[in-house]
Amino acid sequence: MKTPLLAVMVAASLANPVGAPAQTYPSRPVTIIVPFAAGGATDVIARLLAERMRGPLGQPVIIEGVTGAGGSIGVGRVARAAPDGHTVSIGHWGTHVANGALYALPYDVLNDFEPISLVASFPLLIVAKKAMPANDLKELLAWLNANPDKASQGIPGLGSAGHVGGILFQNVTGARFQQVPYRGLAPALQDLVAGQIDFAFGDPAIFLPQIRAGTIKAYAVMDKSRLAAAPGVPTVDEAGLPGSHITNWHGLWVPKGTPKHVTAKLNAAVVDALAEPAVRARLVELGQDIFPREQQTPQALHSHQKGEIEKWWPIIKAANIKGE
Repeated sequence: MKTPLLAVMVAASLANPVGAPAQTYPSRPVTIIVPFAAGGATDVIARLLAERMRGPLGQPVIIEGVTGAGGSIGVGRVARAAPDGHTVSIGHWGTHVANGALYALPYDVLNDFEPISLVASFPLLIVAKKAMPANDLKELLAWLNANPDKASQGIPGLGSAGHVGGILFQNVTGARFQQVPYRGLAPALQDLVAGQIDFAFGDPAIFLPQIRAGTIKAYAVMDKSRLAAAPGVPTVDEAGLPGSHITNWHGLWVPKGTPKHVTAKLNAAVVDALAEPAVRARLVELGQDIFPREQQTPQALHSHQKGEIEKWWPIIKAANIKGE
């Protein structure tokens, strides 16, 4: 006997009520795309968050490294992903601000993503190989001026904060040196420890363990305040180079068009992770300054990113920095 049409329609409506989402989010593991080499600051922060986000999300959170072109390859992967919240971009000032002025990208760094949350910010540190004869920032500058175009600065990609920080340093001091690009700060640090490059500007999360171990020298924090995790390192203002400040920051994004209930759930997972004392202590240990709770919102990330674009794009373009 044929099933009456009305009975079929009722059964279908019960199975998928009007207004109910097609499936619960997340329905499978969530992947965070790290656009830089393993061991770098972005990778370290992503793994720290992923471990704590799996509980609120109820699914594993996987880290996948997709490197190249200053992070734009990994970020582009997220831009092309399905807007369902299962592929997340972790990035920073370089990937989601500077790259828009450096590369002819197949995506818009501001408008092709949905913001999730700001995470933490950090000033750059000026460090050098252990064998560098200079013992402070003034002596480093004197050494650079005595050896024009001979010294090498390792940079974690063209247009990175370290790259722009080096250009700012050159503009302020008149020093001339080579800038050597790497796929991330971790491989640059390896060469710095080995003495293959002379100095670098970069993230405390990567440099502090080597500073504490005595394998590299620290000269200054590129901010107006000292780092709580390294109180013995002076600021550039104290070290004789006032006003040479540059601060990086990390955030999380998903592809444009991701549903609001999905971005809200991801945001809640990030906020929960950043509220955990163990996570906060680890980030502070790494030289990171966690954004206040009121700034851990999608709207705050969007506003912050937009403001940084308006501030830095003219500077980058005036310096004629180009991605390759």
